[in-house]
Amino acid sequence: MSSYDRDYNRPQRGGFSFFPPVLKSLLIINVLIFLIQVFFFEGFSLGGVSLDKIVSQYFALQPIQSENFFPWQLITYQFMHGGLSHIFFNLFALWMFGADLENLWGSKRFLVFYLLCGVGAGLVQLAVQYVPGVGAYPTVGASGAIFGILLAFGLTFPDRPIIMFPIFFPIPAKYFVMIYAAINLFSGLTNANDGVAHFAHLGGALFGFILVKFGDQLRIFEYVDKFINIFSPTKVESFHSRPQSPLRHIEVHPISPTPTHTTGRGSGFYYNGQEIPQRQIDLILDKISSKGFQSLTDEEKKMLYDINKKSE
Repeated sequence: MSSYDRDYNRPQRGGFSFFPPVLKSLLIINVLIFLIQVFFFEGFSLGGVSLDKIVSQYFALQPIQSENFFPWQLITYQFMHGGLSHIFFNLFALWMFGADLENLWGSKRFLVFYLLCGVGAGLVQLAVQYVPGVGAYPTVGASGAIFGILLAFGLTFPDRPIIMFPIFFPIPAKYFVMIYAAINLFSGLTNANDGVAHFAHLGGALFGFILVKFGDQLRIFEYVDKFINIFSPTKVESFHSRPQSPLRHIEVHPISPTPTHTTGRGSGFYYNGQEIPQRQIDLILDKISSKGFQSLTDEEKKMLYDINKKSE
């Protein structure tokens, strides 16, 4: 297996970066498609019809009742944007909240989570358009998937301070997520036809919550893993493969607030002023492998994240 394959499936030593591979690819793809939209599709026509309109008809998420809906639009609409500010704020939020998640989960799991949140957001948007009084319009943008990322970030790093428009002072991520969700719910209920897909945002957050809390129990990632392997020329590693990162040679047990003496090989990593024995970290890795990341306690998550950062 090449080094890229290893990086794609799970974090490696020093794997915490500002631009992990899938995140970087998503940013580049979105920017390239936007540039093609602006400088090519909007400037040319085919048979007197703008290329931009033709592309939108087939690749934006069209209302089902319009008879222009195609299943692949649930994926393609996530890579189209309606303007410079739209794509800028979407990609900025994706980078801001997505990098830590990909570094922690691994690239493969992060990519599937992102796309499924976008699909979920699209499904909710399509359903809401059947509600009387709600306009049925084409939908574009990665906002739904990014709201799923935002929700996952709030659940994974609940006490991480966040500063982001329109809140200009630091608040814990868990409260930031709740405030943003409340703003979108209020906007969706009071102004459903303002041109913003508020319920798609909420749909992305809802699917993100389901995937984070119940994705492993429902075996969603396992089924997607098997589906990918059916069409993959070479079998890729499982979502639950044991992480091969700096943590691979570290152990994690519950840390006592008072000094303790443990037997076994030390890891060379310290948490709360104490060296973590190798035996301890292997137990946490086994727990992730068998039950998923969300089975960890808040203390174990903090320890895992802190150790990875110190190992860069």
